[in-house]
Amino acid sequence: MGMPAAPVLVGAQRPVPGTLAQWAEGLSRSRAGRRGGGVLRFAFYGRVSTEDWQDPVTSRARQLQQALMLVTGVGMIVAEFFDIGESRTLPWARRPQSAALVAQLADPDRGWDAIVIGEYERAFYGNQYASMAPLFEHYAVPLWMPEVGGRVDWHAEDHEETMVALGLSSKREITRTRVRVRTAMAAQTLEQGRYLGGRPPYGYRLADAGPHPNKAHAAWGRRAHRLEPDPMTAPVVSWMFAQRLAGHFAARITRALNDAGVPCPSAADPGRNPHRTGSGWTLRTVAAILANPRYTGRQVWNRQPSQAVLVDPADTGLGHKQVQRWNLPQGWVISRHPAHAALVSEADFSAAQETTAPRGPAGPAVRRYLLAGLIACGRCGRRLESCWSYGRPAYRCRHGYSSATVPDSARPKNTYVREDQVLPHLAALAILLAGDAGQDAGNRALAQLTGPACTAAMIDRLRAEGTVLTYDPDEKTVRAGDHDAPAVVVAENRHHRASERRTP
Repeated sequence: MGMPAAPVLVGAQRPVPGTLAQWAEGLSRSRAGRRGGGVLRFAFYGRVSTEDWQDPVTSRARQLQQALMLVTGVGMIVAEFFDIGESRTLPWARRPQSAALVAQLADPDRGWDAIVIGEYERAFYGNQYASMAPLFEHYAVPLWMPEVGGRVDWHAEDHEETMVALGLSSKREITRTRVRVRTAMAAQTLEQGRYLGGRPPYGYRLADAGPHPNKAHAAWGRRAHRLEPDPMTAPVVSWMFAQRLAGHFAARITRALNDAGVPCPSAADPGRNPHRTGSGWTLRTVAAILANPRYTGRQVWNRQPSQAVLVDPADTGLGHKQVQRWNLPQGWVISRHPAHAALVSEADFSAAQETTAPRGPAGPAVRRYLLAGLIACGRCGRRLESCWSYGRPAYRCRHGYSSATVPDSARPKNTYVREDQVLPHLAALAILLAGDAGQDAGNRALAQLTGPACTAAMIDRLRAEGTVLTYDPDEKTVRAGDHDAPAVVVAENRHHRASERRTP
């Protein structure tokens, strides 16, 4: 019997009908994503950044129309995912609608076969395509985009280059817009002293300043605003600065405001402060008002700029989030001329800032607290705060009381313990914490803290292990670890028997 004849190829490309190769080619075409009678079912994804400055209805219609034109004759759109008010800088996992789309990828009964996008910049930013493409490919979900005229080929070099270029262009657009806006806001503050939005500072209210300087915005009916003194709260701000200049500290000013029943900023203007409780004045609120240079009548911008930081440094795929951080004074933008009525003169404001200098010949700059944050109160569980007592570092617990509030008569006595009472017992605490292993040579060495370096090493070890020292003012003991850990008696200096006393 002779050998079978080799299959005859037409044009050296396509196999003769009936061959295995022809059957395999037909099968691969049938599994290429065409289902439901040869029609692809598409899920459309789109996005619009803001509702205030963009029209979601118009933007969605435009993106959807581009997607429909792309898939005409190939399939039909059966599902829609459209994010409103979400920035393109957010990764897909942090946009509600795109996250919902991704969640359906692994479902074989999701009801759609491919994804179509009306505009690249609405879907991807930076390297987001590079992170999402492997996921689409893994679940065998094709991606169609107008920028490549149809289906994206995951392995085509020209498609890959196009996606990289579009990602860089999208990122460049955001960067240019950010720089342009920040530059314009800086110029408007410096040269015009323009009010740029946000909650008015306590002591001021918004007043109409005529039509918006931008003609297009003015045509839409937008108005400009400026700050003017609030007749109810402006005198309070002036009084606060006067008290500060008289030598009173922020705690005393805070307590006086609370005692007098003066409404705090969130209580005076609850409509603009829904995130505040309005329960009363705090030290931080008073300190912020006394440090705000806008009370001099100058407009000041960029004191607390928004910065992009990684959501999770261990997972850069989660992208960035916006946080506000206080800027150094050299980064502030101050108007050249007064922009609104002043509540304090510039000279008095500068003098008020100088009163924050540390008291006494030493001051906090040369004070060191080795055990700061390491000691907890055995009565209430709070961490002891650092304080200076008789010229030496010490730690105290006021059980939630601060000088800005009226003390509770039922409050326990303040707890005090000096640092030099605790340091000599650190080695014993370490050995007790180690348990039976405390007899080895390494822990015997810990019992001999002969110098500052050894003590510092022991403290670093406690911090690294997250060990908290608990001071019991009744028993005058310190223990390391949980409540069942053995305690060490702290010797009390006879010259300072009154280690507990009430705050006057």
